[in-house]
Amino acid sequence: MNRLVIVDDDPMVRTGLRLILGGEPDLAIVGEAGDGREALRVVDELGPDVVLMDIRMPVQDGLVTTERLLARPDPPRILVLTTFDADDMVLRALRLGAAGFLLKDTPPAKMIEAVRTVVNGEPVLSPSVTRQLIAAATRQDLPRTQAQRELDRLTEREREVAVEVARGRSNAEIAEQLYMSVATVKANITRIFTKLGTDNRVHVAMKVRDAGLL
Repeated sequence: MNRLVIVDDDPMVRTGLRLILGGEPDLAIVGEAGDGREALRVVDELGPDVVLMDIRMPVQDGLVTTERLLARPDPPRILVLTTFDADDMVLRALRLGAAGFLLKDTPPAKMIEAVRTVVNGEPVLSPSVTRQLIAAATRQDLPRTQAQRELDRLTEREREVAVEVARGRSNAEIAEQLYMSVATVKANITRIFTKLGTDNRVHVAMKVRDAGLL
């Protein structure tokens, strides 16, 4: 059973998420919090696998809370909740290491699928939103020459995989596109993460864009 904590200052949002996710046999809502400070206490007490984290909250916002949770040993996966698909705070949360984000009006079936994707260790990244995040990042991120130097560490095949990651494709889609097995795609992504010093697909996407490969 995968344990979830919902963090949102709107009780109606928390109730809606509980109704959507709580009835699934493999998902259990074990706790809730109305602000970031309370979330830290709840996570300490309950040790969830995934935290659905609102960004804009009183007392302590989701960005600070995400940073503090992910700085801990064996942290939960953070799935950001947002109203806007290109919010700057969402971009910052992803840079900190959040596993992805959900729009609050995501249809129930898609929301359940997204949570399960994060539970299974995959990020939740919509291709259309990924493009917006990359575009935002290029206005303030590393100089292109530095990104190019970082991508020079990759083999030609790893670079091809990195470009497909930046396009928002899943492992299965990359495998089909590049005529590889899913296991080989995963192995390439692991090596890419190691060489680029990250464990986040969004970081890879931003470096690919900065290097001019998209």
